[in-house]
Amino acid sequence: MIVIVDYGMGNVRSVAKALRHVAPDADVRISSNAADLRAADRLVLPGQGAMPDCMRHLNETGLVETLLECAASKPLLGICIGEQMLVDASDESGDGTPTPGLGLIAGRCIRFDPLAGYTERPLKVPHVGWNRVKQTDTGEGPHPMWHGIPDESWFYFVHSYHVWLVDDARRAGTSDYGTPFTAAIARDNIFATQFHPEMSAAAGLALYRNFVAWNP
Repeated sequence: MIVIVDYGMGNVRSVAKALRHVAPDADVRISSNAADLRAADRLVLPGQGAMPDCMRHLNETGLVETLLECAASKPLLGICIGEQMLVDASDESGDGTPTPGLGLIAGRCIRFDPLAGYTERPLKVPHVGWNRVKQTDTGEGPHPMWHGIPDESWFYFVHSYHVWLVDDARRAGTSDYGTPFTAAIARDNIFATQFHPEMSAAAGLALYRNFVAWNP
């Protein structure tokens, strides 16, 4: 059973459709029920919108404790803000105070600098569109979640913030928008992407297929 965590903010329908396409025999559920999360074999944490709203909704559902419990052992895939929520905090807030994250991977979310890599004109923020992702070689090759996906494949991004990592060993992929930024992070049974696999054509479906088969 694959459970897509529904806390009122994610693009859950398109994620579910992609997972059902690559795993037609799997029980794919969209749920905010703690019992479903605990019963799941795999979890997906999607997200869209603003980080403070996402974390508030996640807390309001009462799922934070259950999610942290499950993340200790179950394969977990984070998507976009679902990736950003995995680190310690985000600079995105309404009052200048950092928004706390789940703290599963040491790091912080920072905003794109419109003048980063400045040449002729400032970067547009948010960053919206297709970018190549360079897979990180850990010394034993790329992460298993990249299996069968050519290096520097194109993926679709929609974001104003990106993850800065305390430990570079947690970086599973990079991309470039004015300056290099982290496009994927990983730790033990956790893998997360800044891009949207469900919007990334064949390469995105391949990543979902790898998630269904991944045994960390």
